[in-house]
This record gives sequence, structure tokens and C-alpha cells, in this order.
Amino acid sequence: MNAEPVHGLLTVIDMQRVFAEPDSPWATPRFDEAAQGVRRLLPAFGDRVTFTRFLAPEKPVGAWRAYYDQWPFALRPADDPLWELTDEFAEQARHLVDATTFGKWTPELAARVAADGRLVLAGVSTDCCVLSTALAAADAGAEVLVVADACAGVDDDSHAKALHVLDLYQPLIRVVTVDEILAGGAA
Repeated sequence: MNAEPVHGLLTVIDMQRVFAEPDSPWATPRFDEAAQGVRRLLPAFGDRVTFTRFLAPEKPVGAWRAYYDQWPFALRPADDPLWELTDEFAEQARHLVDATTFGKWTPELAARVAADGRLVLAGVSTDCCVLSTALAAADAGAEVLVVADACAGVDDDSHAKALHVLDLYQPLIRVVTVDEILAGGAA
């Protein structure tokens, strides 16, 4: 383990029951593999970790109305167990950002990144909330690293395509691995 925390803020996107439970309509098939990568990253970042949660809005507006017409099961209050982080991550979530949007680049997250300007992303799903967060953060000027083997998509093809698109944004966004982060090779 590194003597000093790795440079940047590790943001773990949406490691929630709604994406982890196999019988959920939003189950992410490789959730456990992404979780394994997240587990490896956490000790290296010390207190520089933020977890996020996707929550349904109380009352959808605009295009979100059609979205929730497609996914009515998700219109649940913020305290519904489906929105909870999985047990192992709930215990470690000292900093938590909730958002009713795919992207988690909120003023609170931006303020936490501002200290050193680097955002390291892991979590689910690569092709939705990770992608949305990465693009908004890069547009705002943050250096973004997406840890490919600590993320999972709705399926393998979507995961690979999202990583390809993210890699097109170099040098604003770089796709890296857990090993590269831990070895300091993503400096």
C-alpha cells in the first residue's frame, strides 16, 4: 500500500443495491467485478473518496417524465432500500453525493475535486452515470481518469464502447487500470 494517498479524488459512482441485485431491472452484470476494483482502490485514496447515489426525483419533469414512464419501478423515495449503497460500501461512505441526474458532477463534488483538480472515477454504469460525470467534469476543467477495471456497464459491449468514447477525449479524460493507479503510472 502507498505511504501517501494517491493524487486526486476517487469518486465511486452508484454502487447501489438497484444495480447490484440480480433481480433488479437495472442489474449490472459485472457489478461484482467493478466492486473488486473499487475495493483495491479505496485504501490508496485515504479520506479522498466520495460515493454517489442515483435517486429518483420526487416528481419527474421534462424528458425525465418519459424516462420514468419506461422505468416506473424506480419512482421510489430516497429512503427506499433499493437506493442504498451495498453493505460493504455503505460502511465506507464518509462523503456521499446524491443526485437525481445521471451525471454526478454537482457543486459539492466539484468543490471536493478543486483541491487538486483530478477526478478518478469508478463504479456503474460506465455507459451512463460514469460517462455523464466524466464529460461534465472534463468540461469544467478537471483532469479525469476513468478506471476501466473498476467500472461496469449494462453489458460488456456497452462498457467497451463507453470506454472507447471516453478515450477519445484525451488528454482531458484518460482511461486507466487499477494497477496503473496503484503503481502511480497514471501520474
